[in-house]
Amino acid sequence: MVSQYRIETLFLSQEDLLRAGCLDMGMAMEAAEQAMLAYQKGDIMFPEKIVQIFNQDTQARINCLPATLLPEKICGVKWVSVFPENPEVHGIQNLSAVMILSEIDHGFPLALLEGTLCSNMRVGTMGGIAAKHLARPDSQSVGFIGAGEQAKMHLVAMKKAVPALAECRVAAKYEHEEQQFVSEMTPLFPDLRFVATETDLQRAAEGADILVTATSTQAPLLKAAWMKPGAFYSHVGGWEDEYEVARQCQKIVVDDWETVKHRTQTLSRMYKDGALADGDIHANLVDIVAGTRSGRESADERAYFNAVGLAYVDVAIAYAMYRRAAEAGVGTRLAIQDNMIFQHEELANWIRM
Repeated sequence: MVSQYRIETLFLSQEDLLRAGCLDMGMAMEAAEQAMLAYQKGDIMFPEKIVQIFNQDTQARINCLPATLLPEKICGVKWVSVFPENPEVHGIQNLSAVMILSEIDHGFPLALLEGTLCSNMRVGTMGGIAAKHLARPDSQSVGFIGAGEQAKMHLVAMKKAVPALAECRVAAKYEHEEQQFVSEMTPLFPDLRFVATETDLQRAAEGADILVTATSTQAPLLKAAWMKPGAFYSHVGGWEDEYEVARQCQKIVVDDWETVKHRTQTLSRMYKDGALADGDIHANLVDIVAGTRSGRESADERAYFNAVGLAYVDVAIAYAMYRRAAEAGVGTRLAIQDNMIFQHEELANWIRM
C-alpha cells in the first residue's frame, strides 16, 4: 500500500525531452509569447536571480533563477552554470542546467528536467520571435559569427520564424567548429545551402539579411559596415559588435531594457558610456508582441535585437516541455520520499547518535 506521505517527481532527461518532441520551436515561441504577455499583466512572480561568480576574469558562474506562473500554479527554477573556458580548455560544453517545477497547491516538486535544452531553446526562441516581427519576411540569407550550441539553436529558431531562408554562412574561431556546425545542421535543413567561411567573419556577415553573433568573446567582432540596409541583427552574447552597429539601426529592441542596461552587453556598455539613452530603445519585445509598438515598418530599416534572458520564459518553456513529455509517457518516476522521517519503522536502525 502506497503511503499517503509518498512524494514523487518526474525526471526528464534530455533524451526523454527530445524523444517526446520538445525540440519544437513553434511550441517554445508560443509559450514565450504567452509568458511575456502574462508578465505584463502581473500574472507572473519574477524575483531577482542569485548569481555566484567564481572567476571574475572568465565569468565562470552558477545562477539560480526562479519564477512562478500564477494562473498555471507552477513555480519553477533554473539552476544554470556557465563556464566559458570549458570548450577550449576541457573540450566540453560551457553551459549546463537543470529545471525544477513545483505545483503550488501543496508545494511539492512536479518534475526535474534537464535544462540545457530548455535554456538554449529560450535563447533561440527570443531571437526567433524578434525575427518574426523585425526581419524581412523574404530574408534569404543568415550569417553567423559563432558556431556553438546557441548558434545552432538560433538557426532552428530563425528558420521557423523566416521560412524563406535559403543560405546559412558560419564563421567561428576555428575551422573545425564551422565544419561541426555544418555537419550537424545539414541533415536538419537539407533545403539550406551551408557555407563554412574558414574563420572569415566578414564573409559570414557582410550582406546577410539576418545576422547572429553567438560567442563568448568580449570584443567587437561584428563591423557596422557589414550590416546592409534592411538587415536584422540578433545579438546573443556580451560585447560582440561595434557601437556603430546599434547607432545605424532604426530600431533597437530588447527583451527587457531595465535588465539589459545593467549587464555587460554592447548596449549596456553604450549606455554606461553615454552613447545610448533610454529614449533610443524602440521597445521591449513584449510591446511588439502585444501590438503596442511597431515591428518592421520599411524594407530598408535596420533592426537590432538583444536579449539577456528572462527566467520566467525558461519556466514557461519548461512547463510546456513537461506537459508534452507527460502526454508522450516518457521520463522516470522518482520517489522523493515514501514516508515522513519519524514514521519509518527501521529508523531506530538507521539513526546515528
